[in-house]
Amino acid sequence: MADPRVERLASVLAHYSTHVRPGDLVLVRGMPEAAPLLLAVHEEVLRAGGHPHLMIGLPGAEEAFYRLASDEQLEFVSPLQELIVEQFDATINIRSDSNTRELSGVDPARQRRRSKAMTPIMKTYLERGASGELKWVGTQYPTPAYAQEADMSLREYEDFVYGACFCDQEDPVARWQEIHDMQQRLVDWLKGKREVRVKGPNADLTISIEGRVFINSDGHHNMPSGEIFTGPVEDSTEGWVRFTYPAITGGREVGGIELWFEKGRVVKATAKKNEEYLHEMLDADPGARYLGEFAIGT
Repeated sequence: MADPRVERLASVLAHYSTHVRPGDLVLVRGMPEAAPLLLAVHEEVLRAGGHPHLMIGLPGAEEAFYRLASDEQLEFVSPLQELIVEQFDATINIRSDSNTRELSGVDPARQRRRSKAMTPIMKTYLERGASGELKWVGTQYPTPAYAQEADMSLREYEDFVYGACFCDQEDPVARWQEIHDMQQRLVDWLKGKREVRVKGPNADLTISIEGRVFINSDGHHNMPSGEIFTGPVEDSTEGWVRFTYPAITGGREVGGIELWFEKGRVVKATAKKNEEYLHEMLDADPGARYLGEFAIGT
């Protein structure tokens, strides 16, 4: 029997998050573990009159690419990827990892080389997204790997994810509209404010938001969501922050992170786990040591 929460999530992704319209070219991307949601989204896009294009990856393929690819292959940009970011109207990305540490053995330099090659693709993606030409959303399908990361059973984790998406309710879109309205009041209140002070047991930060606009993140790009965010004045961040939850990036977990900022830039960084990798990421490019986003979860 199909899980009604999966059906509701598919409907939210196609009709609320990306507003699929007749004739839209829609990329639906995911892994085999997410087959129930991928199929449900495929059907909802068809019901909306769009043209769904399923792109299914395989566990292990990305690790094999980084392990075996030559420099030329690392820098190759597929014409298919260019076509998607230049001509498609919407992308629906469904994360469903079976191994969250698949890339833990990959040389970070190879990842950076690939990321640099993909910069023009990302630039087009972001520009079309900002203009409204390309609608996009990312979500997650609960898997045993994610449940293990959260120290939950799969059933508990499914309840957590679908509850966060409001897909355990009859009308998730109505709840997301309530979230939008509540967050918009905060966005409006913050207009014209100049500075944010974050002070507590794990942070003592001062951040300038003068002239910056907060964005209402209400489930149109990330599902679930529930935050307002902005880009702080680049050279303004001063102080210290400790992160009590680990960051997982590039297949590696970095835990116990502490950062010190001066004039917007990270001048000191420590971590209890994978500190060397943290420093490699901070040195990846000239902007990596600057705070790019400040968000308030609701």
